[in-house]
Amino acid sequence: MSGLLAYCRPGFESDCAAELQDKTALLGSFGYCQTKANQGYVIYRCAAEEAEHLAKKLVLNELIFTRQFIAILAEVKDLPAEDRVSAVQLALLDEGLQEVFSGIKPAGDLRIETPDTNEGKELTKFCRKFTVPLRQGLRKAGWMTTKESDRRPTLHAFFISSSHVVIGFSFSFNQSPWLMGIPRLRMPGDAPSRSTLKLDEAFQVFVPAHEREERISSGMNAVDLGAAPGGWTYQLVRRGMMVQAVDNGPMAESLMDTGQVKHIKEDGFKYRPKKKNVTWLVCDMVEKPSRVSALITDWLVQGDCKEAIFNLKLPMKRRYAAVTEYLDQIKETLMEQGRGRLELQAKQLYHDREEITVHLRWL
Repeated sequence: MSGLLAYCRPGFESDCAAELQDKTALLGSFGYCQTKANQGYVIYRCAAEEAEHLAKKLVLNELIFTRQFIAILAEVKDLPAEDRVSAVQLALLDEGLQEVFSGIKPAGDLRIETPDTNEGKELTKFCRKFTVPLRQGLRKAGWMTTKESDRRPTLHAFFISSSHVVIGFSFSFNQSPWLMGIPRLRMPGDAPSRSTLKLDEAFQVFVPAHEREERISSGMNAVDLGAAPGGWTYQLVRRGMMVQAVDNGPMAESLMDTGQVKHIKEDGFKYRPKKKNVTWLVCDMVEKPSRVSALITDWLVQGDCKEAIFNLKLPMKRRYAAVTEYLDQIKETLMEQGRGRLELQAKQLYHDREEITVHLRWL
């Protein structure tokens, strides 16, 4: 077995597969995808040499529906309950495997992971117990460094069941920093709605840690379109920003009491700030994606904000094709302005549902 294994939200396997086929073809790889509804992952079949090439060149941050992907080293479907570690060691002793992936060994870290499904969650306790024995076994087999190293590739043991595992690897420069590609965020007890986690995750995904102090800082001005009751405004306030919350609906009193929020009772599609001093524009309105795309694009065109994060609701069918169309239109419109380089990122975040989150800014 060789190829890639991509982690995704259950129910979005076909969209993940369509994107993988599209992006790998652009890199000169012509494999094929195997999918099954609601399993939470997609397998892209290709030669082992191509898998290693894609692990380097297929940029994870540019994939919308993939949370994490690994190049497959081996698969074991009948792990014996009495000695799973030896079975994994044996699978990795294959001479052909050792030759093709000689540059991967030894890896600097190990992640034990599962699909993001109910069945996968039931394996969590098993995975915690198995992590230390497997790490020790892989070190004895020469597949891991004695001490953890972020300069070496990472090994992944992706358990589909307690007896079925896929072993793969990712490169440190092209991987999610989080186990299973999912940031572990705690719901703030005083946040007005659970939607607050979407913006919290978006800031972590789209703004590198070393740039956050400069780009997301206290005293900045921000606008939240369709703000009520204030889930996204909450994230701006907790980072010390002054927020214009635009919505005809009521805002949470706790936010208004901070003195950082000005509630503007107006249609989010009509409002524009009087001054060109807005750093962040955020928007989570439940509207047609074409309307939201056009609105946010115009804010950038007019120079009414420097950066924007917004959600686009997805159609029921052909979601990847629809998303590609939305994003291409945004890029085409903005690049016509000739104002320099544009950064556009899009991701179906863990806290998203039938939507994707988009980030835009001029560089």
